[in-house]
Amino acid sequence: MAVFIHETKRGKLLVVGFGPGSRAHMTERARRAIEESDVIIGYNTYVDLVRDLLTDQEIVRTGMTEEVSRARAAVREAKAGKTVAVISSGDAGVYGMAGLIFEVLVEEGWRPGDNPDVEVIPGVSAAQSCASLLGAPLMHDFVCISLSDHLTPWPLIAKRVEMAAQGDFVIVLYNPKSGRRTRQIVETQRILLRYRRPDTPVGLVKSAYRARQRVTLTTLGKMLDEEIGMLTTVIIGNSTTFVHEGLMITPRGYQRKYTLSRDEQPLAPHERLRPEAEPWSLAAMTGRGNDADAAGAWQGEAYAAADAEPVPNAFATAEAGAALLAAGPSTSAAEDERPPSFPVLEVAVSPGVANKTFTPQQLRTLAETVGERGEMVYTPDHCIVLRLPDVADADGVRRRLEAAGLCVLPVGNVVRVKACDFCEGEKPEAIPYAEELARRLDGLPVEKELKIGFNGCGMSCYGAVREDIGIVYRRGAFDLFLGGKTVGRSAHPGQKVAEGIPPEELVDLVQRVVEEYRTHAQPGERFHKFFKRRGAAGFRWNAGAAAPTPEEAVCGE
Repeated sequence: MAVFIHETKRGKLLVVGFGPGSRAHMTERARRAIEESDVIIGYNTYVDLVRDLLTDQEIVRTGMTEEVSRARAAVREAKAGKTVAVISSGDAGVYGMAGLIFEVLVEEGWRPGDNPDVEVIPGVSAAQSCASLLGAPLMHDFVCISLSDHLTPWPLIAKRVEMAAQGDFVIVLYNPKSGRRTRQIVETQRILLRYRRPDTPVGLVKSAYRARQRVTLTTLGKMLDEEIGMLTTVIIGNSTTFVHEGLMITPRGYQRKYTLSRDEQPLAPHERLRPEAEPWSLAAMTGRGNDADAAGAWQGEAYAAADAEPVPNAFATAEAGAALLAAGPSTSAAEDERPPSFPVLEVAVSPGVANKTFTPQQLRTLAETVGERGEMVYTPDHCIVLRLPDVADADGVRRRLEAAGLCVLPVGNVVRVKACDFCEGEKPEAIPYAEELARRLDGLPVEKELKIGFNGCGMSCYGAVREDIGIVYRRGAFDLFLGGKTVGRSAHPGQKVAEGIPPEELVDLVQRVVEEYRTHAQPGERFHKFFKRRGAAGFRWNAGAAAPTPEEAVCGE
């Protein structure tokens, strides 16, 4: 006698996110999933949105709050061997049906590989579709929060809103308001206004890419004056978000390591991730990272509070340090809420431009300032670089060092005036001009560190002519050298571009040279290359002058 064994056909459960609703924004996989299904299960509105894709499928419609019954019906039909599409607008895994489907399956003991097969098909979420209509508001970190307290306790929602506000996230609000839930959006605005300005940009998008689409730009302080309902998605900007010609835009970073007016960026790819290029990063705030140079301008307090202006270019760290030297202590609310760890503060100190003598009291002050955890590094430029960890009061450090009679300057890609000791002060005629140069130019941010060497007599024993800019005092006037290179196989002195410069003209002339370099240098271009390429203050590189012949270096470099 024959025995017939009937095998149940394996079912398929397709959890489909079909995007905002328009056919153009639905993925090809989502369309095929709907067309190949035996059963379509969804909320009434969603079924209507995909009606043009339906043929002879069985349709199971349910109301707004009947998600569990939809999920159970879908699992039951799929286990019976049918191909079932459970449809959600947006992405099925973002406030959609995917999670609930898996919850029901897990409750019934299902494991991957069991009947039915499950596939989650992604779609364009409401956050993405609404953002595209507003411009580019989600270019930095953002959070999505549903204001519906039907399944989540309101105190927990309020806490999430507050934490997102404190973290300066762009915030996307789902389910902001309904006929019965009207206070939640009001409470949310109240919480956010404790942390954000009333003029913070806010975008309201209703029915994105559907027939009754409506897009409104407003502000946090005025958003409740606009129509907000269950079909509205609310996008609230962070402290950097701005509006331009009806577009809501959030910059990619708080501190811009990119310059929008140049094709070639100030920071080369290998420089972008160094701690000095991102002083707000954890590596920079807790130490010097992996960069042995760690020359990167001031790192102490260069990290910005949430409402700071974006830093426009590669001068950011040096500018922040220079501003820090000049500024008094901050009392802003943002500073009060900073994390307890601060960057390593790097600063150069010296007894003066011409003075090379540290007094015992100055050395004691340096030792007390550095303490057990800091470092003091003596440099060939007759200054000491201090590296101080976890400095919360950089301005207090500056005041203490200056009170001891020390000059205090930022380090890194800045101008540095270095001078001889003028034969221990016995040849003082040129000292006032060296000091005036230092007063005007020392610490100015530049593309690459620029050194101005100053010699007080024609012997030029201090080697000023080898520096980027060399100045030699001779017979009551000055000779000027430009484009020196102190290191490398092609090291060479600067070219003499002028001699007999009257003392009263020197400082203005050198300042012009430096300002042209600051204005016209290419990204990462050192001064000697700049001078050869472009010249400065009317002086040009003489290509016919004797050029050094590089020799093979002992080290092979």
